[in-house]
Amino acid sequence: MAGIKGKNTSPELALRRGLHARGLRFRLHRRDLPGAPDLIFPARRAVMFAHGCFWHQHDCHLFKWPSTRPRFWRNKIGQNASRDEAVKQELAAQGWRVGVVWECALKGRTRRSLDDVLSECADWLASDREWMEISGE
Repeated sequence: MAGIKGKNTSPELALRRGLHARGLRFRLHRRDLPGAPDLIFPARRAVMFAHGCFWHQHDCHLFKWPSTRPRFWRNKIGQNASRDEAVKQELAAQGWRVGVVWECALKGRTRRSLDDVLSECADWLASDREWMEISGE
């Protein structure tokens, strides 16, 4: 697992390139915020996470429980999912708006066009909605 990247994943890089090209400026991985969000938009009081469907237990075709060491994986992935919820609550309590873009929105058989995902992200950032979640269709 040491080889698994936590930052600068391909879905995250696609979001960063696209949002930057649309003129949106952000900070990266601020460790002083709960969960060290992938993208931080301080002026808009918003953060975004690019979640991998496997690691964050998303209910989609990209998530499948491993057949080896089932107890270990259920514990590990279950803890990730509960930590995600706690981080979301803590960020909201601090006045941050939280957005999540799931990996399946950008790859796999249910992927959406990158332009659609970026437009939805930009619309959410311009709004005052507290929560956004984008997944595959």
